[in-house]
Amino acid sequence: MVHFVGAGPGAPDLITLRGAELLKRADVIIYAGSLVNPALLAYAKEGCRVYNSAEMTLEQVIAVLEDAERGGLESVRLHTGDPSVYGAIREQMDALDCLGIPYDDTPGVSSFCGAAASLRAEYTLPGVSQSVIITRVAGRTPVPEAESVAEMARHGASMVLFLSAGMLDKLQAELLKGAYTENTPAAIVYKATWPEEKVVRCTVGTLAESGAREGIRKTALVLVGDFLGAAYERSKLYDPAFTTEFREATQ
Repeated sequence: MVHFVGAGPGAPDLITLRGAELLKRADVIIYAGSLVNPALLAYAKEGCRVYNSAEMTLEQVIAVLEDAERGGLESVRLHTGDPSVYGAIREQMDALDCLGIPYDDTPGVSSFCGAAASLRAEYTLPGVSQSVIITRVAGRTPVPEAESVAEMARHGASMVLFLSAGMLDKLQAELLKGAYTENTPAAIVYKATWPEEKVVRCTVGTLAESGAREGIRKTALVLVGDFLGAAYERSKLYDPAFTTEFREATQ
């Protein structure tokens, strides 16, 4: 059996209880070494075979999983954050399907949630934004033309950008083609929830300059939008003048 497991954003205690138990039981662990906090490997039992997928191809990963399955072993494929976001898990699942190898998927806390926690921010503020766009700037790997940062930026919604910290000049220019302005609040969160976490608050207009000043070029998220500002409307959920299914308005 193969278990895809979300490692969470970085802090070892932010993995789910189920994910931690699967790590403890695993005979084989393949972890995304370029992104997953190696401290999570402390959950591994003695004798567990550990592989770093940063040094492997898809074919090599599948070969290890297939070999483990033939030997009746339990495997964990450990991905950063939640595997469903930029985890490249679909191609692995399809390969396992072709081989008839059973698997399941344990979700994890995504780094975009960890970054919001570090900023003490809420993406969906009443009167500001009720949508969150998760995307990335096009680099060596393209994105669909209709999903370019400039197109996404037209909405002016809360935005989280993965895999873009090394292209902040390009990212800044693309963001400014949409609804954001030079003064729109922004932030760069390097290694959210890790011990070496760094939070840089800035604006869209100073994004590239801020990243260069702090020496941040990878392993960081960029957050953009007015949700990082101060003005918002009070939630109706707890408004005494608003009737809900569970209580009557009192004002």
